Amino acid sequence: MSKRRTIRGRRRRPFTLAVDIGGSHLKASVLDRRGAEVTQHVTVATPHPAPPVRVVELLGELVHRLPPFDRISIGFPGAVKDGHVLTAPNLGTTEWHGFPLVAELERGWSKPARMLNDAEVQGFGVIRGHGLECVLTLGTGFGSALYRDGELMPHLELGQHPVWKNKTYDRYVGAAALAKKGVVKWNRRVRRAIGFVSTLLNYDRLYLGGGNAPHIDFELPPNVTIVSNEAGITGGFRLWDSTMDRFFTGPQRE
Repeated sequence: MSKRRTIRGRRRRPFTLAVDIGGSHLKASVLDRRGAEVTQHVTVATPHPAPPVRVVELLGELVHRLPPFDRISIGFPGAVKDGHVLTAPNLGTTEWHGFPLVAELERGWSKPARMLNDAEVQGFGVIRGHGLECVLTLGTGFGSALYRDGELMPHLELGQHPVWKNKTYDRYVGAAALAKKGVVKWNRRVRRAIGFVSTLLNYDRLYLGGGNAPHIDFELPPNVTIVSNEAGITGGFRLWDSTMDRFFTGPQRE
C-alpha cells in the first residue's frame, strides 16, 4: 500500500462497524468518520425464532465479509438499557430479556460497542436537528424514536402500545397485518396511525422508514417524509458523537 493511500485511510478513521438487527434481516457495514459507507452493506435473513446465540453467530459471519473497524454501533429492534436487551418483540424468543449484547460483541470482536433502539439509530441518519422530530419505522413491527433539536428523547416503545381495538401498533401496521389485510387496508391503518401519533406528539417533522414504507400510496402531509432504510446503517456513526457520551457512561435511560 502506498504512503498516500495509508494517510488517506488514517484520515478516515475511526471506522465504525454499524449493525442493524431487524426482524427480517441482519445488516452490517463499515462507516468512515463522516458516516459514509466504505463498503456496500452485507446482509443475511433473520432466522425465526432468533435466539441471541444464533444472531451473534450470524453477525460474526457478516463481520468476516467486511474490512477492519475500530468501534461498533448496534441498532436493536426493542427496548435496550445499559448495553442489555429489555425487549425483543419481533425476534421470537424470551431469551433476549436481559441479554448483555454489548458485552457479548465487545468480547467477541475486541472493540468498544454502543447500542440503541434501531429506530433511534435510523433517526440519527435522517433528522435535521431542529424542533421536535419523530421517526417511525414500518417493518416486521413498528419502531419509534423522538428528538428535540437533535437531542434524543427518552425512548417510547409505541410498537407495544394499544392503538385500535386492543391491537398494538406492531399488530395493527406490522408486516403480518400488511400480509393479512393487503396494501389498501394496510394504508388506511397507516394513515390512521400517523394521525394518532401526530395528535400525541404534535411533532414538527415525521420521518417514515422501514422495509414496508415504500408501500405507502396516499398523499402525506408536507411535514412527513419517507426516508431510505439505509439510514439504519449510516446513523450508527452518530452513537459515537461526544454529545452521546452521557447515554453510555453511568446510568442510561430506556
